[in-house]
Amino acid sequence: MSRDNNLAKGFLIGFLAGGTVGAIIALLTAPKSGKELRADIKSKSEEYLDEAEKYLAEAKDKARELINEGKKKSERIILDAKAKSEDILKDAEKIFKDAKVKTTDAFHSGKEKIESEAERIKSSVKAGIDAYKEAKNS
Repeated sequence: MSRDNNLAKGFLIGFLAGGTVGAIIALLTAPKSGKELRADIKSKSEEYLDEAEKYLAEAKDKARELINEGKKKSERIILDAKAKSEDILKDAEKIFKDAKVKTTDAFHSGKEKIESEAERIKSSVKAGIDAYKEAKNS
């Protein structure tokens, strides 16, 4: 945006400088009296000042429009970013809940398997002890 602003300023300065120099040269080379020449220079300078003021007013309006447009775009971007971040948070919460459920299920399943294996080992040890006692008594 500052590049456009610099280009506009450069164009305005060049336009005014070129117009002024051209007008002065035209007035100086014209065969007129000093009084007429001064009146023409004053008239032309007022014309150029009026044109410059119009151009500056248009440039200010355009700058305001660009600033407002930029604000609107940035507000839309911020709203989109907020919505997307909320969606990501919701997805992350869902994934976390799913992982928690799966972990809990796996834990309970593993616990049941360990308990059943522990019972089987206890039964095997008891059967071994009983068999030893029976073999010893016989």
